[in-house]
Amino acid sequence: MRDRSAGNKARRTGVMRILEGSAQARLVTALAGRGATDLAEVEPAVRRIVKDVRRNGDRAVRRYATRWDGLGEGEPLRVSEDELQQAWESTNPELQNAIEQAASNIRRYAEWQAAPSFNEWRREIQPGVFVGQLVRPLESVGCYVPGGRYPLPSTVLMTVIPAQVAGVRQIRVASPRPAGATLAAAAFLGVREFYRVGGAQAIAALAYGTEEIPRVDKIVGPGNRYVTAAKKLVAFDCAIEFLAGPTEAVVISADGDPACIASDLVAQAEHDPDALCVFITTSRALAKKVQNEVRTRVRENPIGAEALSRRGAILLVASLENAVEAANRIAPEPSPPWAAHGSVRRHSRPRPEA
Repeated sequence: MRDRSAGNKARRTGVMRILEGSAQARLVTALAGRGATDLAEVEPAVRRIVKDVRRNGDRAVRRYATRWDGLGEGEPLRVSEDELQQAWESTNPELQNAIEQAASNIRRYAEWQAAPSFNEWRREIQPGVFVGQLVRPLESVGCYVPGGRYPLPSTVLMTVIPAQVAGVRQIRVASPRPAGATLAAAAFLGVREFYRVGGAQAIAALAYGTEEIPRVDKIVGPGNRYVTAAKKLVAFDCAIEFLAGPTEAVVISADGDPACIASDLVAQAEHDPDALCVFITTSRALAKKVQNEVRTRVRENPIGAEALSRRGAILLVASLENAVEAANRIAPEPSPPWAAHGSVRRHSRPRPEA
């Protein structure tokens, strides 16, 4: 009974639970198998949406977009190029500079990845017998950009720029309730096709095509459980990069700065009420300090408060080896080190030089 009341109190106050012993072990076990369960809960509804969009096209897309994406009566699904340009021109210079600098860095990295010396090669495996690899761009790509809570111009940059560098000719962006910063980033990159639609309906439209939204060869970009389930369902008909799912992060520290750790957790949690944020430590004192810092930082952040109280936790373990083992079992998803929406971080205080 004590555990249940403590959990309810955490939900009311936005405080991360501190778990140790058998309680933290049970949570790690539950989180290790969360992926399939999370998607299974929403798959029936997503399947109906995908089927409806595939059968009824724009009529279905518009119905869902009006209900969930804030699409106005008679408002076009496609954002006009004039509206995109106006978004860029009305963006403050500081944000414009940030977009330009980030775009430059991302483009340079993508160009390194796309270098012919890295992607294309030919070798003689036996006398007169050659093997090799050629990389050619897809004709079209759909970039999904989450929207509705906080602007994510970074997702526009990180999905559109690699496609541009690869030589993809047709790049389509879909985002529900697109914020000015999101539209501005798209305008800066020269995006011509931007659709104000999101969720499973956007994924289905990009995968199968409608009267207004042409189909694409591949869909990239993160999203919530509904978006992820939709990508899973269309994957046999349209290529996807991977099943990203909601934001997830695990932070490991024995002696880090509690304010910095809490800021990191809240910054990830505010993306989505379904975000999973876990802090693992060997220090009870640090656990309490981080818990208090989190409480302070989510007072004016309802999304972060909900995510951290419902799906966040602080785990007390006996050693850093146990911490790493727990993090490996949780495996924040997507687990590859290059993924933007899943990560393991280790915080530590800088030590003075001897």
